[in-house]
Amino acid sequence: MTNTYLSSNRAERRAAGKRLRDSVPRESHADWYPAENRDPLAVLRANDAGRLLELIPLRHERMRASPFAFLRGAAAVMASDLAGVPVPGIPVQACGDCHIGNFGVYRSAEGQTLFDINDFDETLWNVDFTIDVKRLAASVAVAAFAQGEDKAYRAARASVCAYREHIRELSYLSPLAIWHSRIDLDEEIGRLGDGDLCRRLLADAASETADGLSHGDAPDLDPATFHSDPAQWRIADKDPTIFHEGPNGLTEAVQEAAAALLAYPQSLQADRNLLTLRYMQRDVAFKVVGIGSVGTVCAVGLYSDSDGAPLFLQIKEARPSVLGQLALSPFFLASEGQRVIDGQRIMQAASDMFLGTAHSEVSGRSYYVRQLKNKKLSAVAEILAESGPKAYARLCGTTLARAHARSGDAAMIAGYLGKGDAFDEAVAEFAMRYAWQTIADHHALQAAHAETVEAA
Repeated sequence: MTNTYLSSNRAERRAAGKRLRDSVPRESHADWYPAENRDPLAVLRANDAGRLLELIPLRHERMRASPFAFLRGAAAVMASDLAGVPVPGIPVQACGDCHIGNFGVYRSAEGQTLFDINDFDETLWNVDFTIDVKRLAASVAVAAFAQGEDKAYRAARASVCAYREHIRELSYLSPLAIWHSRIDLDEEIGRLGDGDLCRRLLADAASETADGLSHGDAPDLDPATFHSDPAQWRIADKDPTIFHEGPNGLTEAVQEAAAALLAYPQSLQADRNLLTLRYMQRDVAFKVVGIGSVGTVCAVGLYSDSDGAPLFLQIKEARPSVLGQLALSPFFLASEGQRVIDGQRIMQAASDMFLGTAHSEVSGRSYYVRQLKNKKLSAVAEILAESGPKAYARLCGTTLARAHARSGDAAMIAGYLGKGDAFDEAVAEFAMRYAWQTIADHHALQAAHAETVEAA
């Protein structure tokens, strides 16, 4: 990682960013046209390689639900589409799958409720900052498209404008001040969504019920076992998304995940390792999550101490990032699981204290582990998202700027972006073009499925 902070001052770095406009004009970011040999369904099939075959149909079913669902599952398609597109070359730790569904509310170890990026399966260092910005803007446009093209364009532009404005604000701060910056959720709730309902959900999520279990969390405990000895606790099956036994190799995947969870504390620093020793693994079940992750090994582990204090940990398979083809230069990765947790720690204002990694010697899979997300906190994010596409888009753009400023050179990025709206309008135009392309790709997936059904 080049340490530009030591080689030049803020003004020099801002000027260097401005000079990059000569080679990659800001207006050029509007330019994107599908390649002549473009085949998004072939990219999806290639991305399915290595996934659990039994779950691939479910992945495609979820992607057929809407153009936005398609976009969520098609990070590999967009990465392929952006390969070769000119970039200014300012590296950051990229989220990789920076769509509006990957922002949300979570609680820090200190009890703060924060709004931030919350999914890092595709994160990668040394990727140009514009890659994340374009995926965010495109996702805003696709999500708002049903409300009219004008609203979709204005919302996409708002996300980029907020990114540019906050990067400029951060560029005047010291590295330490940038690192400690936060998105004030209380302030955002006052401007977005149903503030009273959001605050009530936050209060509910923060408090535990009398039995010590936050019932807003998923999955549920099997009621037949919950009130017995904690050693007998089991996770309730919710077919087809949560289960202990499945067809073909899925049961073996659960067993592998359970073994990986037992090994994972070895990856933690000493104080976190000691904390995990206070809990015992009671049960592990397979959990089908999201859209892009369907078909990868994902499971949830139920833990408790001897007095019945519960803990849910999620373990997910970490595959190579789809952004690999977009990295500005190659670099060494310790493991895919380490890539994910490193990226999360770099980009998030405060990361999960249970983040760790594991590896299966049998299958060769790399895993990462984190606490399971709280449903009630997710509900807060959903209410904020429903407040209006433009307002929520600005919140996400501001959040992405803060995340990029932790690893990238905010002064250089700000110098490139400037004070005007040239970059905002260019990326918004790109977002609209990509929204139309996503709608076409979604139709193609639906048509391919219809042909398969008819042929059968």
